[in-house]
Amino acid sequence: MTILVTRPAPQSEALVSRLRALGRVAWSFPLIEFTPGRELNTLDQALGALDDGDLAFALSQHAVSFAQSQLQQQRLCWPTAPRYFAIGRTTALALHQVSGADVRYPLDREISEVLLQLPELQNIAGKKALILRGNGGRELLAETLTARGADVTLCECYQRSAIHYDGAEEAMRWQSRGVSTIVVTSGEMLQQLWTLIPLWYRESWLLKCRLLVVSERIAKLAREMGWQEIQVADSADNDALLRALQ
Repeated sequence: MTILVTRPAPQSEALVSRLRALGRVAWSFPLIEFTPGRELNTLDQALGALDDGDLAFALSQHAVSFAQSQLQQQRLCWPTAPRYFAIGRTTALALHQVSGADVRYPLDREISEVLLQLPELQNIAGKKALILRGNGGRELLAETLTARGADVTLCECYQRSAIHYDGAEEAMRWQSRGVSTIVVTSGEMLQQLWTLIPLWYRESWLLKCRLLVVSERIAKLAREMGWQEIQVADSADNDALLRALQ
C-alpha cells in the first residue's frame, strides 16, 4: 500500500515521516497553503472587547499560529477575561501553550456539532463570542451561537489558497508510484483533488483508491463523487490518521 497525504505542510511531511519510520511507503502532496488572513489587524480590538465570561473559539492550529504571531508583533498577550474553546485536542493544546489559559474542547469528534454540546455553551444569551478561523468554513458554529443569543464576531486569521499543479502530470506520477490510499482532511481539498485529476485518470486510478477522511460529511461527499472504499478517522490530527492507516 502506497499512501498519498494531501494535507497542508508541515503536517503532511510530519505524517509521511512517521509512516516511513514504520516501514510504509508514503508521499506528501499538499493541496493548499496558508497565508495571513484579511482581518488579523482587527484581532487586538476583537480580543480586547471580550469581558469576563465571554467566549473565544479557535477553529484550527493555523488560526492559533497566525493570531499568536500578530499579537507578538504588537507586543500583546492573550486576555484572561474570556473562556477559551477549541475545535479539538491539538488546537486546544496549541492555544493553551500560547495563552496559558484553560481551553475546553470536545472529547469525542472534532466537529462543530460536538463542540456545541459542551455544557458551557448552552446558556450564552447576551455573551460576546469571537471565532478565530480561516477564510470561511464552520458556519454552523457561528449560526448556532447566534441562535442561542450570543453576539458573534468572526476574525479571519488566515487564508487557505490552492497550490497549482499540472493535474495530468501529477496523476501519472502517483499512479506510476502505486498510490492506492489517499488521505484527505477537508471537503475543500477533496473537491480540489477531484477537479485537479483529469477524467481518464479519475476513472482508471483516483476513484479506485482507498480514501481516508476525517468526518462523515467528507465521506458523504466522496461517495457522491464515486468513491467506494472510504474510511473515517477518529479526528483530523496525525495521531488519529496514523492509527487509521495502521
